[in-house]
Amino acid sequence: MRVEPTQLVPGCVLIKGVKGKTSKDLIPQKTTLTEEHITVLKKFLVPSVEVAAKLATGEMFEPSSILRQEGPAKEKASNIENSTKLSVKDLYNQTVEEFKKLFSGWQNGVPLDLPAVRKLMIPLLERLDEWDNEVFSLSNLAIRKDYFYHHCVAVGIISAYIGRKMGYRHGEYLQIGLAGFLSDSGMAKIDPAIIVKKGSLTHAEMASIKKHPTYSYRFVENSSMLTKQVKLAILQHHERMDGSGYPLGLTQKKIHMYARIIAVADQYHAMTCSRPYQDSQSSFHVVEQLQKDQYLKLDPRVVHTFMEGIANFSNGSRVQLSDLRTGEIVFIEPNQPTRPIIKIDGTEELISLQNNPSLYIQAILSNQTIS
Repeated sequence: MRVEPTQLVPGCVLIKGVKGKTSKDLIPQKTTLTEEHITVLKKFLVPSVEVAAKLATGEMFEPSSILRQEGPAKEKASNIENSTKLSVKDLYNQTVEEFKKLFSGWQNGVPLDLPAVRKLMIPLLERLDEWDNEVFSLSNLAIRKDYFYHHCVAVGIISAYIGRKMGYRHGEYLQIGLAGFLSDSGMAKIDPAIIVKKGSLTHAEMASIKKHPTYSYRFVENSSMLTKQVKLAILQHHERMDGSGYPLGLTQKKIHMYARIIAVADQYHAMTCSRPYQDSQSSFHVVEQLQKDQYLKLDPRVVHTFMEGIANFSNGSRVQLSDLRTGEIVFIEPNQPTRPIIKIDGTEELISLQNNPSLYIQAILSNQTIS
């Protein structure tokens, strides 16, 4: 019978061996399982195993429930069906929690399972219509201590969002979203202490971090389920138009468009989140910084597409300015979405941030919330 590792008990007899990363038996056939064996199966995220109907003692093995439905297609269909019953916010949070398990497996040497990745992310990306411009507030869902996991999922969503806004077809922007999600998968090869470090990184630690795009590429390079373009995007997502990026220091046309999209998504979400080593910044302030980078480090077309979204998102929002005054956005200039006209609370005063360069939006006090 086929059961999940959580259903196993000491004394179960393995009918088929479980393969490890090197294709050698992790646990050989006919092994009588102990608590240690069961722990290993859970740590390596083995989905199910074949065991005998009787324990080694001769007693009948009666798991709490037997897996009667086999095959990835049925399992995937079931998951997608269940995901549609969740609110998009709940699905997002569930995806982050499931990703923690996947990433833990990668840290322990489990190879990347693309079908599992697709099963995790595609239901979320298929609901972009429900996210719409609320992708700009994804940082509100992130928890500082779990920033990394939220970041990977959010970069996938934002990358797919930008891809769709730029006119890519359905299948392409889903691939862009998967590339964004997997772009930091190579962090599994980095010392975990560096990932969660609160202070500044040393030169050696930064050098280690800069290896993660290469590690991420190694994870996916032999997969037939991802296109060459997606693999390049994963490798190149930290390259910059002026050659200041890594790992190869590529410039301009040598950087694939998918990678340029992920670069904007990655930078935006990181800067708007509270990270272990840095406080969050308002979405307006971050977009202003992206604007400054668009002629040197980032692709102007990608930045402009992203800016168009925040202009639609922000009408009617209440904000706090850098001088601590509060007010409501009443008009946004499409070419300068971070420099709107604001009606100051308690007065009839209208302030154009376009004409007041020393002022900027420090915080958004109320927004639409993801339902």
